[in-house]
Amino acid sequence: MLAIFASVTILSFGVLPREEIAGLRQPSVAGVLESVVGPWGAVFIGIGLIISVLGAYLAWTLMAAEVLFNAAAAGDMPGFLARTNDRGVPATALLMTTSLVQLVLITTLFSDDAFTFTLTLCTSLSLVPYLLAAAYSAKLAQRGETYEREPRPRRKDLLVAALATVYTAFLVYAAGLVFLLLGLLVYALGTVLFVKARRERGQRVFAPAELVLLVVVVLGAVGAVAGLATGLISI
Repeated sequence: MLAIFASVTILSFGVLPREEIAGLRQPSVAGVLESVVGPWGAVFIGIGLIISVLGAYLAWTLMAAEVLFNAAAAGDMPGFLARTNDRGVPATALLMTTSLVQLVLITTLFSDDAFTFTLTLCTSLSLVPYLLAAAYSAKLAQRGETYEREPRPRRKDLLVAALATVYTAFLVYAAGLVFLLLGLLVYALGTVLFVKARRERGQRVFAPAELVLLVVVVLGAVGAVAGLATGLISI
């Protein structure tokens, strides 16, 4: 794979000058191949690009649905997301994830820089779980939980977890308040699924610490809605 990427770059400069390559429309390889073999070269690259994009889109669509399906099968999501059709496809999970993706795509229509907005929002959404996972790892190492049989790596794990917690906390700060609030809005909506899953399993919905976290999330979500409504937050 590395040889292919290197060859595409090196051979392109061997066919056309840098100035002409810089002026080619995307995908630029189509223009390079067209200059070598004629118009059919651009058509060939275009068809290959369409197949590649459709394959990637299908893969990511199925992966997103699989996350909800597996979580529902494990009892961490409501049971209706684990339902499959007669072909074994998690149709409900697929429908929900596809609908959410379409909703995100619609919001990009109102964004000045849709790509940057979507990329930053997705990054911010992943940072909070990373922070909580790192903090929980530090908690386990500090209390010695799960280290009863093998206590030797406890100090090293505690150091690594502490550094990870500080680092991810800094990343959340660096991402900015705007995207943090927008992320909390998404988390607040997702809490509905968490509540439903807990009730289906007959478990207590919120522990005291979880209830405090819920209040923080809801307050942040309210702040995000207020900011969007008043124009203080723009996408």
